[in-house]
Amino acid sequence: MATTVPSRTAGSLPRRLVHLYGGLLLFGFSDGLLVLSGLGVEPWNLFHQGIARHTGLSIGTVAIIVGALVLLLWWPLRQRPGLGTVSNVFLVGLSMDWTLALLPSAHSWPARLSVLLAGVLLNGVATGLYISARFGPGPRDGLMTGLHRRTGRSLRLCRTGVEVAVGVVGIVLGGTLGIGTVLYALAIGPLAQFFLRVFALPAPPPPDPARA
Repeated sequence: MATTVPSRTAGSLPRRLVHLYGGLLLFGFSDGLLVLSGLGVEPWNLFHQGIARHTGLSIGTVAIIVGALVLLLWWPLRQRPGLGTVSNVFLVGLSMDWTLALLPSAHSWPARLSVLLAGVLLNGVATGLYISARFGPGPRDGLMTGLHRRTGRSLRLCRTGVEVAVGVVGIVLGGTLGIGTVLYALAIGPLAQFFLRVFALPAPPPPDPARA
């Protein structure tokens, strides 16, 4: 009699969902910490912050609106959104607004620097969590990979081009450029790579030819 071998991913869906939603909420929280530090935010939040200052909307609301608009650009790029993509649009912005509403701003330099460092570190943790869940990239990441596929340009060039463009617009609109922006740009890649390994989940098994 054949013995049934349990899949390595059996029962992993709840864990993947915890990674996804925990990561997205933590991502918004860490973005909120960067804003509270007042020492600079990453390029996309420079853009969101600049628009928020001219519209009266909260930065989280702007992030949700921009995320939804960016998602529309996936259609001509032939990108397919996943559960993580749609969840990212709403949860990151909501979590950022909740953080800004509940936590006080940091005023002294030691406090602001501590908040900044915590924000950058937790952003790396959050990135490792939600990407390891494998429910699809965020709308902004998918835009970059879609441009890479459609134009044939390197992913690094597409990412740099998009982030420089939105960052410059954000600065012109009044977003906070500072040491936090530079620190984030230098640290997020190594941090994300490290925490992707920390939170890695077993890959789904290949299809069973006999069952197929």
